[in-house]
Amino acid sequence: MSEISEKPVDALNREEARQELERLAQLVAYHNKLYYAEDQPELEDRDYDKLFRRNLAIESLFPDLIRDDSPSKLIGAKPSGKFAKVTHSLPMLSLDNAFDDQDVSDFMGRIRRFLAPNAPDHIALVAEPKIDGLSISLRYEKGRLALAATRGDGVEGENVTRNIKTIDAIPQQVEDMPEVFEVRGEIYMPKAAFLALNAAQEAKGAKVFANPRNAAAGSLRQLDPKITAERPLAFFAYGWGEVSELPGDTQSAIMAQLGDWGFPINPLMKTCDDVDAVIAHYRLIEEQRASLDYDIDGVVYKVDRLDLQSRLGFIARAPRWAIAHKFPAEKAITRLLDIDIQVGRTGALTPVAKLEPVSVGGVMVSNATLHNEDEIQRKGVRIGDTVILQRAGDVIPQIVSVVLEKRSSDARPYDYPDHCPVCGSAAVRDEGEAVRRCTGGLICPAQRIERLKHFVSRNAFDVEGMGAKHVQAFWEDKLIESPADIFRLYERQEEILKREGWGEQSVQNLLAAIDERRTIGLDRFLYALGIRHVGEITARDIAKAYGSLDAVLELMKSDTAMVELEAVEGIGAVVARAVTEFFKEPHNLDVVVDLASQINVEEFVFETKDSEVTGKTLVFTGSLEKMSRAEAKAKAESLGAKVSGSVSAKTDLVIAGPGAGSKLKKASDLGVKVIDEDAWIALAEAAS
Repeated sequence: MSEISEKPVDALNREEARQELERLAQLVAYHNKLYYAEDQPELEDRDYDKLFRRNLAIESLFPDLIRDDSPSKLIGAKPSGKFAKVTHSLPMLSLDNAFDDQDVSDFMGRIRRFLAPNAPDHIALVAEPKIDGLSISLRYEKGRLALAATRGDGVEGENVTRNIKTIDAIPQQVEDMPEVFEVRGEIYMPKAAFLALNAAQEAKGAKVFANPRNAAAGSLRQLDPKITAERPLAFFAYGWGEVSELPGDTQSAIMAQLGDWGFPINPLMKTCDDVDAVIAHYRLIEEQRASLDYDIDGVVYKVDRLDLQSRLGFIARAPRWAIAHKFPAEKAITRLLDIDIQVGRTGALTPVAKLEPVSVGGVMVSNATLHNEDEIQRKGVRIGDTVILQRAGDVIPQIVSVVLEKRSSDARPYDYPDHCPVCGSAAVRDEGEAVRRCTGGLICPAQRIERLKHFVSRNAFDVEGMGAKHVQAFWEDKLIESPADIFRLYERQEEILKREGWGEQSVQNLLAAIDERRTIGLDRFLYALGIRHVGEITARDIAKAYGSLDAVLELMKSDTAMVELEAVEGIGAVVARAVTEFFKEPHNLDVVVDLASQINVEEFVFETKDSEVTGKTLVFTGSLEKMSRAEAKAKAESLGAKVSGSVSAKTDLVIAGPGAGSKLKKASDLGVKVIDEDAWIALAEAAS
């Protein structure tokens, strides 16, 4: 997979920014899957957050390049499929992060600006340790524990109710609780218990866990609750989800009530009066970190007043009223043994360092990213060098620098290939790109295999029981060469039965899982094709605009296809070009037609809420006196409206405050409806 550069964000040109946003989207999605769905993270949270911050910084400079699959729009990863799926009544969001005192001050500054002109003089914050565990939502109905679900991707998690009921720290019945109350918190494994568990596992030759977080996640997500019951899991509550009634008007008051109801509340939680106080509390917790019997990776700050939380609301994946102040990352020293080249789905050649295994923050690491050929040259890395390793910023950990004083006489420079190591095609580097790509396209086995792996992945066709390893094996044995071949595997049952590890039942299970995917929505179908730059949201935008596969194919026959696609909301020139080029390639079109002959692609149906503003385009102009422009925009978007910066014939409503000028005049000229701020507030409240 492609790597990110260390070039300053403000030094990136437009094409470099586009390429890096693509790579960042891929990297974050990869790490989300490892962390949330597979319980096998390769990065520390701080290192993961560096990816996130760089993505946000690039997006702030190039807002028109924001991708549909941007990390800023994602939460967690899809559920694993081991348990029944649960849709959260309210999403379980992530948190934005701070890494130094200035970030915390900036956080408070953003809050005050958002709440202006009616920001209170005093804004208290609740500070608490950020537990490194597994987020859980506990739904109580009439005081009885009715459902427990993991966070999953924030919208959909896994039903682990039976397992949760084996944890003594979690009450199963609560007196005097409202009709519905979802308690949210973190499942974790105490350090002492973790060490004892690993010792016991090692003694019986069973799997040992890399760290307490993995042990907690693995223990909770056992299919047999008896195994979970044997594991020493603990719990801290940190908040709530859907409730029929709130027993207080501040974060601290409700957390105190949760404690009174019998839920464990972290003893280091504290209400602080200002930024200086929360930073002082952060320092205190950081000093105690090593002596605590549970892992933490930072301190979370939340605005205490719930009315202010409500006004502040949310951005795509996180609340505006909370932030996680993270602790520093860890590094290690090891030896670089060799460099391999990996070829990705889009042909990118990525250098990967093979290392003498070393523990970094409790995780054994034997591979590390070298980004691209420029990075190898810039860092002066040679095979045989002693290097400083950091679990930061990429698909696999990153080499930070070379320890030159330890360079051996036999260390040798690496010659970067100019041909694909898989198919032998020329590997070229386009002007403005940091990545060298194989020009073989679909004749390159590596690219074809990676596209097939993408096709069956969870967010695409999601064929249960057919993971990357099966795709690889079936490809090597020529059982599948294209996506449609997957749906023809029933013709080759006898061949599959002869393979090691495949019995009658497992073959039937696979074929049944494939048959379940013979009907799929147009948006998932488009995403599964693996078109460059087309993520889940872009695929949905195209599906929403054209409705059916026939309409999309008909569009692609037109000479104006690229122009028409570019006019679709959310689709820019880069995406439009990638889509049209994909469908104009005869081989790709053959693959799509062949696949469509094996399955049913459902037409896309877009549902909207029935309100006065949902689906309409709004423009705010002039001064707003009762809420900030940011708060007004956030409110409009939360109601399903689109907010534009300019007035056009497509504008449905203009909200004009004092000082409105050219936009107000243009609205009048076009006959667009205009209202003042009071009317907007009344309209928004009615729509809510």
